[in-house]
Amino acid sequence: MKKLVIIGASGHGKVIADIALKTGYEEIVFLDDDDSVKTCAGFPVVGNSEMISEYNDWDFVVAIGNVQIRERLTDELANYSLATLIHPDAVIGREVEIGRGTVIMAGAVINSYTKIGRGCIINTCSSVDHDCNIGDFVHVAVGSHICGTVNVGTSTWIGAGSTVSNNIDICGNCKIGVGAVVIKNIEEVGTYIGVPAKKIR
Repeated sequence: MKKLVIIGASGHGKVIADIALKTGYEEIVFLDDDDSVKTCAGFPVVGNSEMISEYNDWDFVVAIGNVQIRERLTDELANYSLATLIHPDAVIGREVEIGRGTVIMAGAVINSYTKIGRGCIINTCSSVDHDCNIGDFVHVAVGSHICGTVNVGTSTWIGAGSTVSNNIDICGNCKIGVGAVVIKNIEEVGTYIGVPAKKIR
């Protein structure tokens, strides 16, 4: 029997639970550090993140958007079975590498010869085209599009509905705003918005 612990009883966790059901998990529980939360998506919240060791024969996935928390918990799970979840309605090309703990949502497209790091979120109806390198803990948000041969550094957030042109490098720990269009390399950590994207802080 496939069993999954989802850490983070939130809206993101609900979507991950749905993917888990569609990919054959038969038993699902949540852990969440908010003791007032008792259920999520119809599944029990059985305790907090300090209880990880009690489920050492289960698979785990971290369902937390905050990149610092997601990274910390993913590192804590290094010696456990960390699931990689791919919605059946995602499209994955040839020779695509996907890291441990990454979740790929419905309608996402990842084209050939792309590498996705660990602990990433490739969200609903987003796309990552050919020959891209997406670093660990990157979030490619809903409906955003990354063109071919793009490098995205660790822990960067690509905002909903944004577009990254081809042959672009984006450094780590950046935030690309909702609807932004990136047409030049981003080499300095910061928040970038607009068309074309410009740094605001």
